[in-house]
Amino acid sequence: MKTVISAQNLSLTFETNDGPVHALKDVSLNIEKGDFVSFIGPSGCGKTTFLRCMADLEQPTGGEITVNGVSAAEARRARAYGYVFQAAGLYPWRTIGGNIRLPLEIMGYSKADQAKRVSQVLELVELAGFERKFPWQLSGGMQQRASIARALAFDADILLMDEPFGALDEIVRDHLNEQLLRLWARTEKTIAFVTHSIPEAVYLSTKIVVMSPRPGRIADVIESPLPKERPLDIRETPEFLEIAHRVREGLRAGHADD
Repeated sequence: MKTVISAQNLSLTFETNDGPVHALKDVSLNIEKGDFVSFIGPSGCGKTTFLRCMADLEQPTGGEITVNGVSAAEARRARAYGYVFQAAGLYPWRTIGGNIRLPLEIMGYSKADQAKRVSQVLELVELAGFERKFPWQLSGGMQQRASIARALAFDADILLMDEPFGALDEIVRDHLNEQLLRLWARTEKTIAFVTHSIPEAVYLSTKIVVMSPRPGRIADVIESPLPKERPLDIRETPEFLEIAHRVREGLRAGHADD
């Protein structure tokens, strides 16, 4: 398998008025092409910071990280990834289609290509027919799907997702988890996904990275034996519960080391 994202002894220390904050320490991890990798750990453990290092939104203070074999900065300039934030971040004055078109406009795609891509990604996230609606006319779950569509619009191979369903209720979250798995199967993207939810991490992932409290370190990496086809009721199987137990143990062990 081709390694898409590689971190070697990655560290990041923020300098603050109250002294240094060690967000990440000696983090080493490889993410292979087509992986769905979830990062889980307590608040402040560096999950989002690690994701932001992949996206070149934060610069490490030690070690190195490569994306598609080049630096994170080069990968950003090559538009190697789409990024989905915790909040949908849609502009209220632009329609759903207008929000999805925005990165395509900035990148200089032709009007015809923009229209084609917007139509394709709306279909992918099951929002066909909503192009002319405004964000305030959509539910929270639909807004987040539009945000995912925007990240997919320029067809990057990597999708970085920072707790995109964290603010949604459980029923909507379950539905979006199912949709995201279908989307992943159809597009074969490589996905790095931050979550606080153990069931979500186990349900979605081929690999679960358990992180310890600050300074963020990797406490465990769990390769999932679950099949790619995952109905929601797989969460009641012994195999699923066993992985969830191991994640929980990893989180406990990380706290014990703190």
